Amino acid sequence: MAHRILKTGYHDLVERLNRFPQGAPPSELLYRILQILFTEKEASLVALLPIKPFSAKKASRIWKVPLAEAEKTLEQLAQKGILLDMDHRDRTLYVLPPPMAGFFEFSLMRLRGDIDQKLLSELFYQYLNVEEDFVRALFGTGETQMGRVFVHEPALTGDNALHVLDYERASEVIRTATSRGVGLCYCRHKKSHLGQACQAPLDICMTFNTSAASLIRHGYARSISVEEGLDLLKQAWSLNLVQFGENVRNRVSFICNCCGCCCEAMIAARQFGFLQPVHTTNFIASLHSDDCCGCGTCVNVCPVNAVSLVSAQDPRYPKKKTARLAGNACLGCGVCVRNCPSGALYLAPRAQRTITPADSVHRTVLMAVERGKLQHLIFDNRVLFSHRAMAAVLGAILKLPPIKQAMANRQLRSRFVDFLLNQNKSS
Repeated sequence: MAHRILKTGYHDLVERLNRFPQGAPPSELLYRILQILFTEKEASLVALLPIKPFSAKKASRIWKVPLAEAEKTLEQLAQKGILLDMDHRDRTLYVLPPPMAGFFEFSLMRLRGDIDQKLLSELFYQYLNVEEDFVRALFGTGETQMGRVFVHEPALTGDNALHVLDYERASEVIRTATSRGVGLCYCRHKKSHLGQACQAPLDICMTFNTSAASLIRHGYARSISVEEGLDLLKQAWSLNLVQFGENVRNRVSFICNCCGCCCEAMIAARQFGFLQPVHTTNFIASLHSDDCCGCGTCVNVCPVNAVSLVSAQDPRYPKKKTARLAGNACLGCGVCVRNCPSGALYLAPRAQRTITPADSVHRTVLMAVERGKLQHLIFDNRVLFSHRAMAAVLGAILKLPPIKQAMANRQLRSRFVDFLLNQNKSS
């Protein structure tokens, strides 16, 4: 089967997916997943699409078909949750999102009868949780990751709240988004088909801005107001769910409300914590040991097993327990702090602040440099970047620290980039 599939458009599609920093390691399971989500013709067409956003006119040139036919195909792909369509300066642009966070999640963000969601869930589970190559590649490669944790705002005190910037607050992302949508939680929906889902609500994970507008337009998310978004966030806080969102400062595209048992990011943080698969907040849970009553509440609510109970070593009370914090595993979410009945836990600033990329271009460039894929962003072998897109990517390169600039230049081997970097140093 695999040998036959390798000769089809699915092989070209896998190659296309892996030119982006967030790829998908080839696997028999991956081909089976793609066969459910794409027809062979769709796979062949999507494999030809550029990495950057593109217009229907550009797609028609790449596919060598009339504009009307290209527009119809693009609309069908957007309707299937494969492409995102975005309004940009009185025209529509399209983009192929990565598998995660992207069209893998979109396939389970609503109930649908055109695909076998139970079979798809089983294949996702095998590909992500049994084979592990995909999750290791997604969360365990490079310093810059796709997502970051937001601080649990009810756990903030007056003092440390002063040090939390707007982009570090999920509530501020909700308030400032141009569009807001809510859809089914991909992780818990997948687990429900496996009979393993917890009792946390499905209809609580949110998308924002241009991604939300596209998903709402095609029925993958439901439009919500600022007030409803904040209500959902408060519900997530009350259920001790962790806010995990896109790792950017501006125009965040998603925030999931995650449980430790179903969420892929939380599972990866437990399994591969030493690889730093998830960006933490700028806080770390700390303990006033004298105030700890050893009740174990913190152990039960921590989504990544960063807290345990050990002997308090008190000769007067030999059975007394106290909490022990594993700082290298702590997300800094603050869920344990909010639930501590004795007030022994608190959020302390980390010694070194976590740096969040400015926007998706900045993050993508960082990820590409670290993963040796920057050349694919500059020299797209399907279609050349426009001047505007090239300027955005090169602008992000110039913002990198010197070591990463050198890495970028080695990947590109471009005199033009070398000239720009030298000009940047002298300015």
